[in-house]
Amino acid sequence: MLAVSRLQAARDDRVLFTGLSFAMQSGDILQIAGPNGTGKTTLLNRLVGLGGFDVGDVLWDNHPVNDDPVAFRRRFSYLGHNLGLKALLTPLENLAFLIRLRGLEVGVDELMSALERVGLAGYEDVPVAHLSAGQKRRVGIARLFLEKSPLWVLDEPFTAIDQAGVRALEGWLVEHARNGGMIVLTTHHIFPGTFPLRRLDLSDYCPEAH
Repeated sequence: MLAVSRLQAARDDRVLFTGLSFAMQSGDILQIAGPNGTGKTTLLNRLVGLGGFDVGDVLWDNHPVNDDPVAFRRRFSYLGHNLGLKALLTPLENLAFLIRLRGLEVGVDELMSALERVGLAGYEDVPVAHLSAGQKRRVGIARLFLEKSPLWVLDEPFTAIDQAGVRALEGWLVEHARNGGMIVLTTHHIFPGTFPLRRLDLSDYCPEAH
């Protein structure tokens, strides 16, 4: 379970949100919504340890994540605006490097399978600098399948993805949740009416909105 309590974050002396609380369990998908500037990316960045909250607590399985941040990092995969890809390396080389950074050992066959799953079969040896923005995003998504983390934290994962990719990503999100995973994401994407989504609007926690 992931639970946050009374979170507050500020930027440039301006409080973005305050009093933010929510809890998630296996199978939950939570969309963080709100206009630009309400702190969506700030929330995700700080949730994964890229900066701290001014006030509040983050707990994983009822234990504060600050008690053992290394253990918590093993429980989530984060896909942000910066995908962390090296332009001169191929998708295969990038994935192998990123997975090793996690302390994982993955064979070439599994790396190839992940690239095939995201529609990049045949591009495994093409330098990332030569890929489109959507293809680069697919390389980042492939990493999620290799890390096999229970919690996915995704900042605008649908950016630059074509229609076929959007439908595929929707399916992967649902599959991950149905397999017991959890997902926190920001997106302006409009999901189908049957999509199993909870929505949290940061505007409700922004002091300037009241």
